[in-house]
Amino acid sequence: MWKSFRIGTLFDIPIKLDLTFLLVLPVFAYLIGAQIGPVIDVLNATMDAGIDAEPLTVGYAPWLLGLAAAIGLFVGVLLHELGHSLTAQRYGFPIESITLWLFGGLAALSEMPENWKQELNIAIAGPIVSVLVGVASYGLYLLAEPALGGVVGPATLDGTLFVLGYLAVLNVALAVFNMLPAFPMDGGRVLRALLARNRPYAQATQQAAGVGKLFAVFMGIFGLFAFNPILIGIAFFIYIAASGEAQQVTMKAAFDGVTVADVMTPAGDLRTVTPETTVAELVERMFRERHTGYPVIEDGRLVGLVTLADARTIDPVERDAYLVEDVMSTDLETIDPDANAIDAIERMQRSRIGRLLVVDDPGDGWGSTPDEEGDLVGIISRSDLMTALDIIQKSGPVDLSRGRRQLS
Repeated sequence: MWKSFRIGTLFDIPIKLDLTFLLVLPVFAYLIGAQIGPVIDVLNATMDAGIDAEPLTVGYAPWLLGLAAAIGLFVGVLLHELGHSLTAQRYGFPIESITLWLFGGLAALSEMPENWKQELNIAIAGPIVSVLVGVASYGLYLLAEPALGGVVGPATLDGTLFVLGYLAVLNVALAVFNMLPAFPMDGGRVLRALLARNRPYAQATQQAAGVGKLFAVFMGIFGLFAFNPILIGIAFFIYIAASGEAQQVTMKAAFDGVTVADVMTPAGDLRTVTPETTVAELVERMFRERHTGYPVIEDGRLVGLVTLADARTIDPVERDAYLVEDVMSTDLETIDPDANAIDAIERMQRSRIGRLLVVDDPGDGWGSTPDEEGDLVGIISRSDLMTALDIIQKSGPVDLSRGRRQLS
């Protein structure tokens, strides 16, 4: 998603709007406004609405009604995500935020439940809320004419009936669409929960993701032939999200019981530089040793980290005049050697960095004095983790107890 900004809080959950939401809202308003005539025909035929389409299809009326229906639709999406979020909170899973974006809503759970009953209940909560919103919209639709008939004009009443009837149908349709077994949509998560009853969670995820990607391909082909760019976009999102979550769960299963200390390069094997090293010498070492990041050590103490990106901030003709201490980073990302390897991966992904310094007792962050810093015991990089993952996947679980005894 693009940059998002917070607009409020519900049940202690931050509510955010992604910039793509601001782009898609007028598009939805236009599409709904352009289809007012056919939609009214459907409402009149199925609900006996008796809506007069003529005054609602002239002037600014279609676009105002389209905007009202589009806003109502996204309110329904927000309530749908709240259904997921409040159910997850009941099981003790914190919700980082709910974001409205291009393809609807996204509730960001801090972690996904691996108990199949919990995931099943969390997954179906959203569609249940959508159905309830649809029922509530239909109830308001039935009450609108007796409540407003003598108060507002015929055109206003018909416009109200159109928006409420449209939202009643669309929220139920949203629930049905979300229950398609296209992982990671709600129906796909229901499928994974059911598969996880009698097989490992990672295997259930792989199978559900395979079904989801198949649905995404068919959905994309259908959207292509129907000239529906929104459906094509949803299909693309489902395919990418299914692949990403399956990979994440596979890594988590592979690294079960593996600590940072098992994967890291220990301090004794590290290549380091001093603060007095020139940037020119640093770049030469990087080229010769095929390394792009070095801990900076002064008097046996870790004082920083310097990377190729830091060195590139200095013009090549000036690198002899600058030292490592001039460009190194002292705001360091550290991790404890006893932390899980999967925690290291997640930290790197969140911070968008390629390595973490492994420090005994790193505390909440990098200290400002030597006593607060802890001891550097190693460094762990993306390549370390990916190499370990490749070995585990190809050879099966590795007995790490022997290596741990030797280290201790």
